[in-house]
Amino acid sequence: MFNGFSDFMANGSNWMFLVFSLMAIGGAIFMISFLKVVHMVVSLALTFISLAGLYVMLNAEFVGFVQILIYGGAISILMIFGIMMTKHRQGEEDEPKRPWHTALVFIGALGLFGILFYAIQQSTFTKGEFQAAEDNTMAIGKLLYSEYVIPFEIMSVLLTVAFIGAIVIAKREEE
Repeated sequence: MFNGFSDFMANGSNWMFLVFSLMAIGGAIFMISFLKVVHMVVSLALTFISLAGLYVMLNAEFVGFVQILIYGGAISILMIFGIMMTKHRQGEEDEPKRPWHTALVFIGALGLFGILFYAIQQSTFTKGEFQAAEDNTMAIGKLLYSEYVIPFEIMSVLLTVAFIGAIVIAKREEE
């Protein structure tokens, strides 16, 4: 059952994969389990940053750094709008705790983990060498500004209009 596990864990990149994947899963679980908006957003940011680490490990540096830049900025805006547009009620009771929900979720998660672990142990993976491009960021840049320049510009205009629309909606509710 654990025949190749020690060889797998002897490699440092596999340890980094394990750390980043556990951070991504943990951040996602915390995101859906927290009740305060700020805590949810910080957990979501942890998930995005750990996914960026996984992208960098896959030699997709451009995607990893874009993940940090765009989602880092988006998370900041989401936090600001989330705090500004939600009503914070002090002193109200939270919904009643249901311990059997937690137990069922825990049993379901363990069952899913067991099924996935069994499926991975029983499958055979072919060994092959990954041939990464010498400079994939330059290749993406050349494609982005030659073949895909029109969709790139349309997307920038669309994002600008969406941001202005969000400001108008926030101003309208303020008045």
